[in-house]
Amino acid sequence: MLPWKRALRPLSALMLAVALALTSATTATAESTTAAPSSGWNNYGCKPSAAHPRPVVLVHGTLGNSVDNWLALAPYLVKRGYCVFSLDYGQLPNVPFFHGLGPIDRSAEQLSGYVDRVLTATGASEADIVGHSQGGMMPRYYLKFLGGAEKVNALVGIAPNNHGTTLNGFTELLPYFPGAADLLGEHTPGLADQVIGSDFITKLNEGGDTVPGVQYTVIATRYDEVVTPWQSQYLSGPNVRNVLLQDLCPIDFSEHVAIGVFDLIAYHEVVNALDPAHAEPTTCASVFD
Repeated sequence: MLPWKRALRPLSALMLAVALALTSATTATAESTTAAPSSGWNNYGCKPSAAHPRPVVLVHGTLGNSVDNWLALAPYLVKRGYCVFSLDYGQLPNVPFFHGLGPIDRSAEQLSGYVDRVLTATGASEADIVGHSQGGMMPRYYLKFLGGAEKVNALVGIAPNNHGTTLNGFTELLPYFPGAADLLGEHTPGLADQVIGSDFITKLNEGGDTVPGVQYTVIATRYDEVVTPWQSQYLSGPNVRNVLLQDLCPIDFSEHVAIGVFDLIAYHEVVNALDPAHAEPTTCASVFD
């Protein structure tokens, strides 16, 4: 296969994803994804325990939503005694199913308001945040620019797009498609903001990756085909722990979606990050915990 044809594969995948999001909006109903889940999370009567004194806010990824992204992780955390909440953010008009497509700075404002709501409901002074993909990166804007560091103890990013992505080389092709970058920014600014070198990514990382007072954990997979290169997910600075999934379990082949949506080994490491004082080694056998 010619190199340029191979490079077009990510472009085709992205366009298919966006087209699916926009066309599905004509048939999907808001009730299909915004109904409160019945498996124990988003319970605003939940009060954090002494063992787990902070509520956990789950932040979905691009094209995700507050329910589907967390059908496995939310119950996993609830079963272990956490008060768990999830929000929708980055909605586009008339697109009720696929979120995280709006400007990321505005999405961070939505997160700010949601964390305040959770803290008020639970009576906690701080929350922990766990996010997948964009949901692991966007909260850093909240922490850095919107006062979130005073309200958040820890940020756990699962395959987070911390320094932008080349999308396996797709973004390097944008200059060869006149108007493509403008079209992306106009219709799906949340995607444009995540391109490596974007104004948003540049602002986010100016002056350092972290802010004082917050514990950061990044859980990455070497098989990530969306946030590329995968090493760009790692953060630098104090109070940072970068974890490669395959260092925990060499035979775990989860890619970008799987690591966030159903990988129990990654989830075990999430719990370690939320409660480091009681952390237990994460191995391939953690799927049975």
